[in-house]
Amino acid sequence: MKNVHKLTEGVVLLAAFAVLLLMSLYLPIIGTIVTFGLPVPFMLFAAKNKRSDAAIFFVAAILISFIVGTITAIPLTLIFGLTGLVIGELIKLKKERTAMLLGGSLAFLAMFLLVFAGMNVLLNINFVEELKVVLEQSMDMTKNMLSTIDNNEAEQIIEQLEATITALETLLPSLLVLSSAMYVFIIQLIGVPIVRRFGIEVKKWRSFADISFPKSILWYYLLTILAQFVMRPEEGSFTTMAIMNLLFVLQLIMVIQGLAFIFFYSRLKNWPKIVPIAILIFTFLMPIFLYIVRILGIIDIGFDLRKRLDNRDA
Repeated sequence: MKNVHKLTEGVVLLAAFAVLLLMSLYLPIIGTIVTFGLPVPFMLFAAKNKRSDAAIFFVAAILISFIVGTITAIPLTLIFGLTGLVIGELIKLKKERTAMLLGGSLAFLAMFLLVFAGMNVLLNINFVEELKVVLEQSMDMTKNMLSTIDNNEAEQIIEQLEATITALETLLPSLLVLSSAMYVFIIQLIGVPIVRRFGIEVKKWRSFADISFPKSILWYYLLTILAQFVMRPEEGSFTTMAIMNLLFVLQLIMVIQGLAFIFFYSRLKNWPKIVPIAILIFTFLMPIFLYIVRILGIIDIGFDLRKRLDNRDA
């Protein structure tokens, strides 16, 4: 009876996945939103069953995606299916939501890169080169549009655009990591309430005010800045790309640390909840706030501000 129930449950979830997949493939606007729901059947099945059963479910989903959407649907199933299985497994292991975010993001990114490499080898499609072509075409169109403007102003705008495009190309690895994390965060927002509806316990998020990174992160940050000044690598080289991406990620971590400290201090002083939220919004809207919050994060890690404040108020 248990095997029959498991088989029935698997068939129902596969049918739900097939419907979601069809909607994501053939409905232009709604399909983009529905895509975030693709991992949910995998999350549900993995959270309630053994890994071997989840692997069989994954293979069956790939076969169904080939039938209902041809070979073009398989990449979606591989990326979102594996992500859902990893999150479901972490739910079964009673892990925190932060661990689900990290594990799901790694699974999403790893499968995305594998699919990307596979399409490059099998279909000779290089998305990076295609992106560069699109950006160059946009740049040419912009230059034509600016040809009627004063030369000095046009040159300044073009220089800024070229610098932005260069930065985007250099920071592409970091942007992929952030995009993966954002995707998985949205997947959790959609999927976790559904999983709970089926009676599966899912741990809550740890309070943002309690997030704190280890001191070693600060040393990595300082060493990366030092390497940038000492090595002075050539623009466009692999070393430059590695240092810039590492610096970008570490700076983002410092900003998160600074914002977490602001939320902690707000909770300590019983400020209205709107105050830290407003600071968070202004941080990403105004660059000056971004620098201040980053410095605050560095001080918090380096001098254990939260422990000092807790001890003082104890």
